[in-house]
Amino acid sequence: MVIAFLNQKGGTGKTTLSINIAHSLVLKNNQVLLVDADPQGSARDWAAARKEDPLFPVIGIDRPVIHKELPAIAGNYDYVIIDGPPRVSDVARSAIMASVLIVIPIQPSPYDVWAAEEIISLVKEASLFKENLKSVFAVNRKIANTVIGRDVQEALSQYEIQTLDTTIAQRVIFAETAASGSTVIETEPNGAASKEVQSLTQEILGVPL
Repeated sequence: MVIAFLNQKGGTGKTTLSINIAHSLVLKNNQVLLVDADPQGSARDWAAARKEDPLFPVIGIDRPVIHKELPAIAGNYDYVIIDGPPRVSDVARSAIMASVLIVIPIQPSPYDVWAAEEIISLVKEASLFKENLKSVFAVNRKIANTVIGRDVQEALSQYEIQTLDTTIAQRVIFAETAASGSTVIETEPNGAASKEVQSLTQEILGVPL
């Protein structure tokens, strides 16, 4: 199963979610491959910063050939996670065509809600060629006890795309673990961030395809 984390707006946490969700899937006894489709190579930088054995392989395909190359690479994996580029591009289109599920990370701000229209248009365009393509919103970097944090799901309802119930809060541990090439589950298995990631993983796996 190929799952792409995509949003044309930078700073939504695509790489953070891709890495942590990938580890959560590994802990469910899955073989997982992470494809870094971002020319900035953030997921590859994360893998290079890691001192311990890899949690899962990370490869870079940041050209618009993902949908062509991935079938030959993905055969031995239960899940392929694609960390998408930070803008709508031919690479993003290729990632969409390679995937069965698009997860759109979105921060709870009016600007992010408005900007979501562009990636949604791209997914709808791809749906003409892939009838079974699914997409969902995942609220990320939510700041607790804010009005927009509480109202973001209602704001996203205008797009007629499912918003997952689990939200990922803005926590320092995500930045700290990224810098050391680890994950929140690895660092604090029973912490709040770890529980949120695992809950989000379960929701993603439960999306009807």
